[in-house]
Amino acid sequence: MAVVTMKSLLESGVHFGHQVKRWDPRMKKYIFAERNGIHIIDLQKTIQAIKDAYDAVRKLISSGKTVLFVGTKKQAQQAIQKEAERCGMYYINNRWLGGMLTNFVTIKKSLLRLKKLEKMEVDGTFENLTKKEIASLAKERTKLQKNLGGIKEMKEPPGILFIIDTRMEAIAVAEAQRMGIPIVAVVDTNSNPDGIDYPIPGNDDAIRAITLFTQIIANAVIEADNEVGLKIIENLETDEDEVEEIKSDASVKEEDQEVDIHTYTEEAKPAREETESEEDDLPVDIDKAYGKE
Repeated sequence: MAVVTMKSLLESGVHFGHQVKRWDPRMKKYIFAERNGIHIIDLQKTIQAIKDAYDAVRKLISSGKTVLFVGTKKQAQQAIQKEAERCGMYYINNRWLGGMLTNFVTIKKSLLRLKKLEKMEVDGTFENLTKKEIASLAKERTKLQKNLGGIKEMKEPPGILFIIDTRMEAIAVAEAQRMGIPIVAVVDTNSNPDGIDYPIPGNDDAIRAITLFTQIIANAVIEADNEVGLKIIENLETDEDEVEEIKSDASVKEEDQEVDIHTYTEEAKPAREETESEEDDLPVDIDKAYGKE
């Protein structure tokens, strides 16, 4: 099954770039032509880039790593949250806080604070507080949830980032590069593809295009999870077969032992009878037997 088709890319408007005067010369190799003052992206290269990114994400997920979806522009917020939740990964769709990767220790403190506030609201702690205190804590919780809700369960930096619009998410790109975390990103004709591990040339402004790209990466995660699940099932079935073989071998050995014991008993019977007859011939008088008179 194809990762993506040319038809779906065309229908989503992935091939539309920015105005010619707003282009970045480093995107020249991904541009097919110019139409009415707008650059047209070469979709053949887009398809190949999507396949490379898809395989990279799938392999990384299979190795136990995670993906962080990043897209804070309005067109991307809904798609980023929906697809990240669909594949069970983390996301940032409101604002990238400085140090979210490079200073993750501090971010973890904020995540713990968010969990604590949520627990206080549920366990009845708010009932013993004043209305002013409750309003203040609720405001703090809402702010933390808005900025960090998508990474609330993230315990370590992700294995790879998927980014919509590298110009807008320049801080996220810089932090990932500094941490050595690979990046999959949609790069438009006004973006810089240098430094991006898996650049995907395409429209990063149209909602349909953003949704398509995000769905593809989420599908890669789901496929990898399914492969891991199938491997676990296969291993369990193999283990069960081995257990059955061990049990059958053990039952055969027990039958052999029973036969051997029976044979041994039959062979030993005459010897026992001879021994018993000899015991019958022993002196009855114990004192005489031991030389006592």
